[in-house]
Amino acid sequence: MPLYRDEALVLHCIDLGEADRIITLLTKHHGRVRAVAKGVRKVRSRFGGRLEPFMRQDVLIATGRSLDVISQSATIAAYADAITQEYSCYIAANVIAEVAESVVATLDEPDEEQYTLAVAAISALSRQLHHSLDITASYILRALALAGWQMRLDACVVCGRTDKLTSLSNASGGVMCSLDRTPDARHIDQGVLQTLKLWLAGNWQMLDTNAQEPLFDQTRHIALPIVEHWAQFYLEKPIRSARLLD
Repeated sequence: MPLYRDEALVLHCIDLGEADRIITLLTKHHGRVRAVAKGVRKVRSRFGGRLEPFMRQDVLIATGRSLDVISQSATIAAYADAITQEYSCYIAANVIAEVAESVVATLDEPDEEQYTLAVAAISALSRQLHHSLDITASYILRALALAGWQMRLDACVVCGRTDKLTSLSNASGGVMCSLDRTPDARHIDQGVLQTLKLWLAGNWQMLDTNAQEPLFDQTRHIALPIVEHWAQFYLEKPIRSARLLD
């Protein structure tokens, strides 16, 4: 069987038979890959604990008829231990993995930018560089933007005006002014709009500064469902892990 080698982030695992697992990988050069790790659940498996969710691996994979087979795996970065020790980080990482798998929906289609973004988000969670909800929301907005579904936040999607932006419509692609608001649009205040802008831009300096403000937590929890609904609208399915974020 032909072999290929790649750098990969483990997204999730499904048990197969008595000792095997199907591993879903987000790879740097081959997109989303589903491959079997034979014997991985045995006590003396040659893979050890390397093929667990949120582990970054250098993998050697053999091409199969229906599923590829992981032949070798070496750890590049072990994010899993740090993430699983903090519940909020663990839930956030599951949301990121679920969105990453949905965004890169086509098997074997390379998307290095999506891979880099997902790895950066998981790495930041493992090191607790920022608030876990900020990391998650920023990842979702930026991953969807890379996929072609960027939320327009700087001007009304109807008339282009940059003031009196009071609503946001998923179907229309972004914010609307008070004059052009459609029935499906939801109201947003300026604090929520600014938070969405910071998440989309990945402005960590401002986000970390805002996180010190007592009222920002309330703004964050108002803005987060907007991001979830945006993702669900364009991915055309709910993000199951997001139900546990709060």
